[in-house]
Amino acid sequence: MTKRRESKLPPEFIKQFIEAYDIKNTDDIKAAMADMLGSTLQGMLESELEDDLGYGKYDYGNKKIENSRNGYSPKTLRSEYGDIDIGVPRDRNGEFEPQVIKKNQTDIKGLDAQIISMYAKGMSNRDIEDHLKALYGIDVSATLISKITDKIVPEIREWQSRPLKPLYAIMFFDAIHYPVRTDGVVQQRAVYLAIGIDINGDREVVGLWIGEAESSRFWLNIMNELKNRGVRDILIASIDGLAGFGEAIRTVFPKTDVQRCIVHQIRSSMRYVAWKERKDFAADLKQVYTASTEDLALLELDRFEEKWRVKYPSSVNSWRKNWSDLSTFFRYPNDIRKIIYTTNAIENFNRQLRKVTKAKSSYPSEEALLKSLYLAISDITNKWPGRRQDWYLIQGQLCIYFEERILPSDID
Repeated sequence: MTKRRESKLPPEFIKQFIEAYDIKNTDDIKAAMADMLGSTLQGMLESELEDDLGYGKYDYGNKKIENSRNGYSPKTLRSEYGDIDIGVPRDRNGEFEPQVIKKNQTDIKGLDAQIISMYAKGMSNRDIEDHLKALYGIDVSATLISKITDKIVPEIREWQSRPLKPLYAIMFFDAIHYPVRTDGVVQQRAVYLAIGIDINGDREVVGLWIGEAESSRFWLNIMNELKNRGVRDILIASIDGLAGFGEAIRTVFPKTDVQRCIVHQIRSSMRYVAWKERKDFAADLKQVYTASTEDLALLELDRFEEKWRVKYPSSVNSWRKNWSDLSTFFRYPNDIRKIIYTTNAIENFNRQLRKVTKAKSSYPSEEALLKSLYLAISDITNKWPGRRQDWYLIQGQLCIYFEERILPSDID
């Protein structure tokens, strides 16, 4: 049986509270709470000034300093109960610095956090405005909401330029695209993402960058930035099928093993295959990338080529052309193969981002997109589980494969 909620307030107080404010519904409760909150804050401000001056109001007998009260400055505060009007007491010397309500504070602590939290969940400025109006009766304009979320921009810039770990065991790279309004025209912008796993199995979103169409040149700039931020080495990089991507990585990290995503390659190969032949084509292709060794994979690739090269020469040739980056995972045992042969790890992350951002048809600026994605990333990564339970096995294998590149200081 559900127990009755026990109140910490005496019944007489509750009764007087209801009678004093003539409470009949929840809207009356919110109005009463706003009044009580305002009265409490006003009383705290008065006490702060009294403590600062050393004497109470009208208690001139105990006045021992030249400074004195000098009226009030009106201030309206936003709160979850609605707007609250208070008077901030002043002193004649202008030395009083209230602590309960700071000089530039315009809201009761918590409302800004609520707005930023709603923004992180993908709600638009207009949606947040309507939500606050319906729930709390607060009029907060879309422009003001934008200003509140702008408070995190310095935090984003700091996050984007933070020092990184010197060694990453595996790093996944991918790009997704979002519509952004620029000079009155909606254009696609590429959002570049990197997720790293260090040698101890800890994951992190290494970086987020916004550019125009995805290009190997932009990725090269990112690689240089990673190095400048402290990355000494990346053991294995898992990438999509962008031409020139592998070369961009090796230019900055020449020892990195690059694995081109098998799933991307399969999709690309299947693009022009006739629908009625796709099942057989995919089955033959599966024999190539599921082979136990690279030698067996090459034998299967020979069979695949012999059967399909006449009908689909470009699909077959793409496997031959990109084989050096497609076959990297064959060097490793299954535990590592499963992690690196596809960029699914980052694509799953991208899908979570799209769940948050799908409500927006376009973004008014790159900065608005950056704020939305950063908050979404923070929200998603806070829910990430810890290290893989089998990571100690993977770490042991990596330490053998890359013995000369892993320093004792890299391992916890």
